[in-house]
Amino acid sequence: MDTAAEGPASGDRGAPAGAPPVAGVLLAAGASTRMGSNKLLLELDGESLLRRAAMSALAAGLAPVVVVLGHEAARGEATLRGLACTTVLNPEFVLGQGSSLAVGLRALPAGAVAAVVLLADMPLVTASMIEALQARWRATGAPLVLSDYAGVLAPPALYTRALFGELCSAGEAPGKQVLARHRAAALTVPCPAAALADVDRPGDLEGLGPAPRSTP
Repeated sequence: MDTAAEGPASGDRGAPAGAPPVAGVLLAAGASTRMGSNKLLLELDGESLLRRAAMSALAAGLAPVVVVLGHEAARGEATLRGLACTTVLNPEFVLGQGSSLAVGLRALPAGAVAAVVLLADMPLVTASMIEALQARWRATGAPLVLSDYAGVLAPPALYTRALFGELCSAGEAPGKQVLARHRAAALTVPCPAAALADVDRPGDLEGLGPAPRSTP
């Protein structure tokens, strides 16, 4: 797989001149078993959830943006056509999110100093939320910066390269394991509680926008 499309990202507006960009790892490999169909191909406001998440990552200046696909990977790649992101395949996506995160982190270039990890099924995460994570990290140098939804810590989350190895070897729920080890050094960025909404079961998109439909 490993394809890149045309179209520049907007750039990390808070980055000093010459500073290396923060990478993005967008996890989009799951089988959507509770939904009954591929939830990432459902549309909100005219865009599939997968494309919407990738566009937010690019608009926030993450570079490169690596999208980890697995279930129905060809359909996922098709919905990303035209975006400046790279897709990689996790052939073992059934092993869980931890395996996909490891695939995504290992696909990043050696020069990636940090990465924001995002989930494609959180459609209310915005580019400004991702930018805030980067700004907090650049101002403090904290090894990890998490989104705080009224007391609930959840993705997107920024990790420095020093934590990549731990994340890759942690197995399932790597973010929680790494946070438990480094909680004292972690910082948070406040996010709207409503943005924590994820799409997991039929009906979860109701109230977020027009009635959902699936991308072919």
